[in-house]
Amino acid sequence: MYSAGDEAGLSGLEQRYDEQLRGTPGVTVAAVDGSGRSRTLFHTKPVVGKPLRTTLDKPLQSLAEQTLSGTGPASSLVAIRPSTGALLAVANGPGSNGYPTATLGRYAPGSTFKVVSSLALLRAGLGPGSTMSCPPTTVVDGKRFKNYSDYPPSGIGRIPLSTAVANSCNTAFVNARDEVSQADIADAAAALGLGVDHDTGFPSFFGSVPASQSEAGGATGHAASMIGQGRVVASPVAMAAVSASVRAGHRVVPSLLPQVKTDGGHLKEPPQALTGHEAAQLRQLMRGVVTRGSGVFLASLPGAPVLAKTGTAEFGDTPPLKTHAWMIAVHGDLAVAVFVDVGQSGSGTAGPILERFLRGAG
Repeated sequence: MYSAGDEAGLSGLEQRYDEQLRGTPGVTVAAVDGSGRSRTLFHTKPVVGKPLRTTLDKPLQSLAEQTLSGTGPASSLVAIRPSTGALLAVANGPGSNGYPTATLGRYAPGSTFKVVSSLALLRAGLGPGSTMSCPPTTVVDGKRFKNYSDYPPSGIGRIPLSTAVANSCNTAFVNARDEVSQADIADAAAALGLGVDHDTGFPSFFGSVPASQSEAGGATGHAASMIGQGRVVASPVAMAAVSASVRAGHRVVPSLLPQVKTDGGHLKEPPQALTGHEAAQLRQLMRGVVTRGSGVFLASLPGAPVLAKTGTAEFGDTPPLKTHAWMIAVHGDLAVAVFVDVGQSGSGTAGPILERFLRGAG
């Protein structure tokens, strides 16, 4: 029950944990006689609310907010410690206008999802050296798929999976669609923490991946799923969990509130859990993005080798279509996802934000 003048949480953690944070006001009941003299009949002291401890790292949270401060469109940056699953930074840029883009955003993840598609292809028998076809364009049931505008010409033709990931060849992944079913893609996503919602103790969305070709929207929808478009959607925190899972070698469930009991440690294993060998292959593929692909600007970062994947996802109905810009990365025991609602490309828009954060995080 609330009374006039009470302070109450209106959204997010403050709303969900309002009773704990707000405490209990003091109450005094007094009897006043005709001459104005007062006699206390009952009194209770106010009880101060209990603080809600989070896993956020203050310096990293401040760094994330500062890094996003000049970004006009809606944006976010999420950082996870893969070894523990602890969320170290969950920041939204000023363009989000107060909306929790980082945890509740629903956007096509674009080519960052190729980490998931790669896992599905590895499980189908392909390896990093397996040959794929990467033409400039390819057509599926009348739908034309193409590579991004500045795709390197040297990456066209018959190329290994490792190069398809490093350069982010859309057509290679679309042409490999018959190697895996839509259920295979959904299972691979679940193994990396994407597409399975659970109670984390805070409002969150962990993505949605169609489990059948009909759910995906037919053959073209299945093809689009291979490159993180169509009916595949994710939040920045979900994509950070994907990169954290690759680093950890098992599915990582992000945690924010160490004192709050959640289902994070009691989730059923996915139909096919991530193996150490699979994770090692994914790390090899993501490392290639930095050493010779779309993330080479991260190669000079000191310390542990950086793993990354860029992503650009078209959206809208009116040409020219706008694009979401994404980039995910791993640097030591830090997994990061950066998202900008409207940008030029993953490497060109989200990439510089990610680089500034990683250099600042040291």
